[in-house]
Amino acid sequence: MSEKKPKRRNPFVSFIKIIIISCIAIILASYFAVKNYLNDLGPIPQLKNYSRNIVTQVYSEDNHLIKTFQTFHYEHVGIDDIPQNIKDAIISTEDKNFYEHDGYDILGIARSIFVNIINKRTTQGASTITQQLARILFLTNEKTFTRKIKEIQIAARIEKTISKDKILEMYLNNVYLGAGSYGVKAAAFTYFNKELKNLTLAECALLAGLPQAPSVYSPYKNIKLAEKRRNKVLRRMYIMKKITKEQYENAINEKIILNRKPNPANSNIAPYFIDYVLKELETLGFDETEISNGGYKIITTLNYDAQVAANEAINKNMKAWHLTKVKNQAALFSYSPTTGAIIAYCGGKDYSQTQYDRVTQAIRPPGSSFKPIVYAAAIHKGWGPTDRVEDTPVTIGKWSPKNYGNKYRGAMPLYKALALSSNVVAVKLIQDVGIPNVIDMAKALGITTPLTHDYTISLGSNGVKLYDMVVVYGNFANGGYKVKPYAIERIETQRGRVVYQAKRTKIIKVLDKETAGIMTALLRKVITAGTGKGADIGKPMGGKTGTTNDNKDAWFIGYTPDIVTGVFIGNDDNTSTGLTGGSAPARIWKDMMTVATKPYGSPEFDYPDVDFTVTYEDTVSTENVEDAESDNQEDTSQSETKTQVEGNPYEAIAEREISKNPQSVPQPVTPPQQDTFKSIPVQLTIPADVKHYNSPSGGVIPLPAKPEE
Repeated sequence: MSEKKPKRRNPFVSFIKIIIISCIAIILASYFAVKNYLNDLGPIPQLKNYSRNIVTQVYSEDNHLIKTFQTFHYEHVGIDDIPQNIKDAIISTEDKNFYEHDGYDILGIARSIFVNIINKRTTQGASTITQQLARILFLTNEKTFTRKIKEIQIAARIEKTISKDKILEMYLNNVYLGAGSYGVKAAAFTYFNKELKNLTLAECALLAGLPQAPSVYSPYKNIKLAEKRRNKVLRRMYIMKKITKEQYENAINEKIILNRKPNPANSNIAPYFIDYVLKELETLGFDETEISNGGYKIITTLNYDAQVAANEAINKNMKAWHLTKVKNQAALFSYSPTTGAIIAYCGGKDYSQTQYDRVTQAIRPPGSSFKPIVYAAAIHKGWGPTDRVEDTPVTIGKWSPKNYGNKYRGAMPLYKALALSSNVVAVKLIQDVGIPNVIDMAKALGITTPLTHDYTISLGSNGVKLYDMVVVYGNFANGGYKVKPYAIERIETQRGRVVYQAKRTKIIKVLDKETAGIMTALLRKVITAGTGKGADIGKPMGGKTGTTNDNKDAWFIGYTPDIVTGVFIGNDDNTSTGLTGGSAPARIWKDMMTVATKPYGSPEFDYPDVDFTVTYEDTVSTENVEDAESDNQEDTSQSETKTQVEGNPYEAIAEREISKNPQSVPQPVTPPQQDTFKSIPVQLTIPADVKHYNSPSGGVIPLPAKPEE
C-alpha cells in the first residue's frame, strides 16, 4: 500500500491565518492593557460634594446676553425618592448594562467606531451613564478623540469613588432634560406640574427619552415625535422585562397631558431664535445637551435692539387689534440680504403659550405678497414697468378671479397694478409668462414648499413659509443674490478658544440686476402710492402686503438696502383675523424697522434708473388704498370684507377708497403731455468685485473675501 502524500499548505491561507491571529492577540493585549490602566486609576476626592456650575451663554451680536443655559430649575432628590419606573426607563434606554460594567464599555466603543466608519458619520454612540456623568460634571463637549479618552478615564475613577446607586442618583439630578430643567424632579414639574412620585409610567418614559436630544424630543416642540420616542422607551422596558405587556399597552395608549405653563425662567428675549440656534448647532456637530453643559460662549447674529423692538411691536399691535387669544399669532423674521445675518426672529407672540415656530414650520397662503414673484417672471421675460395691462374681468375655465370689491380700473401700467394689488392683472401676467416659469422663478428665489401647477398661485393660494418669503424679497434688495440666513457667528470655550467661526454664507446669483432693480422700483410704489402706506418709515424701502380669503392670513414683507423683514399674522385654527396686510402686519413692520434701520441711516438703493415715463393720462387715483386688496384663491367671488376690530385705524379703508374713486372702469385717453414719474436710484449692496464660481446647479455663486477680524 502506497503512503498518502501530505497536503501541501497554501502559503496565502497560512499568511491570512497568521494575520488574523496576530490581530486578535493585539486586540486582546490592548484590551487588557487599557483595562489594567483604568483599574489602576484612583478615586476622585470630594466627588460626593461636587457642585455644578453650568455657564454656557448666548450673546447677541452687540454683546447683550440673551440666554444662559444654567440651572434654571434644579431640585436635588435622593435615589430612594426617585420612582423605579424612571430608573428602569433610563437604564433601559441609555445603558442596559449599567450595573454590570466598570463605568465604560470598550467593546461597545469599538463597535460604535466601526459602525460610524462604515456609515461615514456619527450614527451610534457608546457612552455609558457613568461616562455621561463624567462629561456633565468635568468635561467640555468637544467631539474629539482626546475628550473621549478623558471621559473614559474619569468614568473609571467615578466608579471607584461612589456606588452605582449614587452614580445613578447624580446622573438623574444633573442630566439636562430640556426647557431649562436639570434633573428629573425639575423636569416633572416643567412638563407635567407633578411631583416625581405622582408620575405615570408613560410620563416617566417620556422623561427618559429626552436626554438623547431634549430639543428634538420635547413635547412642547413636537408632541408626535415625543410620543414616538416615549413609546420606544416603553418598548425597551418591555423587552428588558421591566414592565408587563399589559403595562406596556396601557402606557403607549396614554394621552400626553402637558403643563401649559412651563418654567418661566426658561424665557428670554428671543426664545424662538434660541431654538433656531440649537438647530444650527446640530448641523455644526453639537447637540443641545453638549451645549447646555459645555460652558461655551455663543455669539450670534441677533441685534438686541431690533429683537426688543420686534417683541414690543408684536405685543402692542396684537393688543391694539384685540388679538389676545392663544390662537391669534404673529411671526416676524428679519435678516441682512447682504451678509445673511439674522437680525430679529419671532416665531410667535408668546413662547410660554406655544413653542410652534411660525417662521420655519408654519405653511400658510401668502396672498398678494406672492405677486412680486409673478411680476419678476414677467419682467425677466421682457415686460416693462410702464407696459399696460387691462385691469378688467378675466375667466379661466370655470375660475373668475375678482379684484377687491369687484373694482376694475381699465388699462394701467404694471407698476400701478402692483401698487394697487390688482388680482386680474396678476392672473393675466401668469397667463402670459406661463405657470412653469413662475414656479421656476419662485424656486430660484427661495420658495421651498411645493407649488401646484395652477393659475391661482399668482394670487398666493399656495402655502409657503415666512422664512422663504423673506429670502425671496432679499433677492430684490441686493441685486438678485439669494443669501442664506444664518444665526451663529462664533463659539468660544470658557478659556476663550474659538471652536467655531462662521464662514461666508452661501450666496447664489439667481436674478439679473436689471430685473431686481425694476422690482425694487415697483415695490417702492407699493409703499408710496399703494397698499403698503402703513409701513412707510420715511426711508428708501420697498414692500408688499398680502391678504387671503376671508382675512385669514395677513402679511407684509419689505426691505431697505440693509435689512429685509417679513411679518405674518394668522390664527392657528385658520379662522379669520379680520386683518389685511396693510393693517397690523404693516404697523408691526414699521415699528420694528424704525429701530432696526436706525444705525444704517437712510441709504438709497443703487440700481440703474428706472424710467416711469408714460404716454397717456394717469386717471387712476392711488389715495387711501392701504388695504384695498383681498386675494381670490378658491372662491369665484369676493366680498367687500373690511377689518372688524374696534378702534382699528385702518377700519373700512377699502370702503373709503371705493367711495373716493367712483369710476369703476376708467378708460385711458391720449394725454396732451407726458406724465413723468421720478426715476428711482437703488443701491447694489453685493460688492461688484465679488468672486464667482459655478454651482453644481449651474447658478453663479459669489464668494466674497472674508474680512479681517
